[in-house]
Amino acid sequence: TDRKKLHTAPLGQVFRLRPFHVLIATGGGYAGYRKYEDYKLEQLEKRGIEVPVKLASEWEVALYKSVPTRLLSRAWGRLNQVELPTWLRKPVYSLYIWTFGVNMKEAAVEDLHHYRNLSEFFRRKLKPQARPVCCLHSVISPSDGKILNFGQVKNCEVEQVKGVTYSLESFLGPRISTEELHFSQAPPGNSFQQQLVTKEGNELYHCVIYLAPGDYHCFHSPTDWRVSHRRHFPGSLMSVNPGVARWIKELFCHNERVVLTGDWKHGFFSLTAVGATNVGSIRIYFDQDLHTNSPCYSKGSYNDFSFISNNNKEGIPMRKGEHLGEFNLGSTIVLIFEAPKDFKFHLKAGQKIRFGEALGSL
Repeated sequence: TDRKKLHTAPLGQVFRLRPFHVLIATGGGYAGYRKYEDYKLEQLEKRGIEVPVKLASEWEVALYKSVPTRLLSRAWGRLNQVELPTWLRKPVYSLYIWTFGVNMKEAAVEDLHHYRNLSEFFRRKLKPQARPVCCLHSVISPSDGKILNFGQVKNCEVEQVKGVTYSLESFLGPRISTEELHFSQAPPGNSFQQQLVTKEGNELYHCVIYLAPGDYHCFHSPTDWRVSHRRHFPGSLMSVNPGVARWIKELFCHNERVVLTGDWKHGFFSLTAVGATNVGSIRIYFDQDLHTNSPCYSKGSYNDFSFISNNNKEGIPMRKGEHLGEFNLGSTIVLIFEAPKDFKFHLKAGQKIRFGEALGSL
């Protein structure tokens, strides 16, 4: 008789599921399943077994895109800026170093207590001689990372990984005015690829570099060139690791990205920084007006900015190896450029590369 009464909520109220919770649970579970599939593929590749290409269906892509990765990435970005207590910094950063194999001996500041938050740790600078810039080759790697694919652009299609392509025009967007880029006017009947090639006898080349979370997060100018234009595509923030790039066709066209276009001594040159999950923040050092992963921008649109004006006819000159920008965690760099037919890449697909090492030359 002295027992207390236990008041419980109605059963329907306890098990009431909101659409957002269902979305998170479904999307998160499916993302976990995909991670497991990626792990199995990596093990097969290590054994030298060729993995057949299996592309995602439309409903799989739609389901993945329904996960609020932009919102989660903004939350992750704010979390990264929270200052950690001094006593907590070493254990947190040490766990990250152990998980992703970070080489702190290359960092300009090796003392982990120096980094006030995760954002500062991700964007750590290197010692001056940690990445010597190759002077013998015309194009160097703009970042640390893994080479996913490289070669000539054919039939207006670019390979993101072997056997999986995306449209050149969808990736770069409509062609920028020839007056702005100082390009000769191409005949109207030419394909998008032919319109980018400005000199007779030249070809269009591409190179895709994937930055893992443990890589150096800054990227640099791959050659001497002039940046004339910036195009920002708000979009999804799906993972860009090699397993997902092999699974989703036109993955780089779905994701948020910043396309820098201009010219070098052989014609057209572009560098594109592609965003990814938890990498909504893409920073270009000379572009203070750029704000990525902003709720102000809607998917499917793009916004342009020209660096050529009445006071600045030459745009932004960049020297080979000069600091260009940074990611918040890790992502992908795509180079698309024009060069003579005798241009040769000094690469192997799947190889690890570091900023400053040779990509190719004439």
